[in-house]
Amino acid sequence: MTDLAQTQIRHATPTPALSYGPLTLPAPGRLTPLEVQVSAPATGDHLPVLLLSHGHGPSNHLSSRHGYGPLASWYAARGFVVVQPTHLDAKMLPYRASDHADAPLFWRSRAEDMSRILDALDVVEGAVPGLAGRVDRGRVGVVGHSMGGHTASVLLGARHVGEDGAAVSVADPRIRAGVILAGPGRGDALSAYAAAHYPFFRTIDFGTMTTPALVVAGDDDPSPHLTTAGSAWHADPYALAPAPKALLTVFGAGHGLGGVSGWDAAETTDEDPARVAFVARMSWAFLRSALDPADRAWDEARREVEGSGLGRVETK
Repeated sequence: MTDLAQTQIRHATPTPALSYGPLTLPAPGRLTPLEVQVSAPATGDHLPVLLLSHGHGPSNHLSSRHGYGPLASWYAARGFVVVQPTHLDAKMLPYRASDHADAPLFWRSRAEDMSRILDALDVVEGAVPGLAGRVDRGRVGVVGHSMGGHTASVLLGARHVGEDGAAVSVADPRIRAGVILAGPGRGDALSAYAAAHYPFFRTIDFGTMTTPALVVAGDDDPSPHLTTAGSAWHADPYALAPAPKALLTVFGAGHGLGGVSGWDAAETTDEDPARVAFVARMSWAFLRSALDPADRAWDEARREVEGSGLGRVETK
């Protein structure tokens, strides 16, 4: 793989960032209080908000507010207020094996967590030292990896069909753009295991996902426990959704996209710090421009990745 240091994708110079947590937010009716981690630049104003949704994952703590440091640190050091919830499917919580109707993946609760965070931004600003008055609530994005990619998809407008045949939407219009990292694809290409254990995946409809989004997929991520369609399945949120959308295919990447869930994570089969940095830079550039059309970071990133050997960008 080409060393990312050889490329010249422009990115903001990192600045000091602070991380604060756990912060408990109001969550009436939830099985347990909603805990989040907040990371933000130490200085600067009019900071956009980024909701970061962890994957389901096998690790004890990476699939929680404690994980995804390579992404959270990158975004916070370059201008975003990053809020990371611990969803109910986190392995550190006791609910995966419960008899709750939404177990083990809790897809509805995951989306509700993100909307609760936006409802409680006053609490977030007031609790994190030095953050009050520095947040731009009109610029909100979402990033999710794996099951977190599904969470991002439904927040951006994708829908399921309920048992009564009616469409189920948990979209949040306050979210203006998103990034789906190695997210699930169409429901007619599930493996037998996924169809039996995660039946809600069968009814996903990306045709209503109208919010601008970048879909990131590794070309070595067949995910046989989830799909019979191979690596291309993770590009479905791009292929089956309406414009405006972008697809970043990362060459040689497996499901971990180089290790986005944590530094030196044993669950990463394709560990490559340069690949993680590439995914972080490209997703950052997309979000910068999607949330501020005057920012040309995405156009520049697209041009400079061509011929780099790192990946390929498609748009519609």
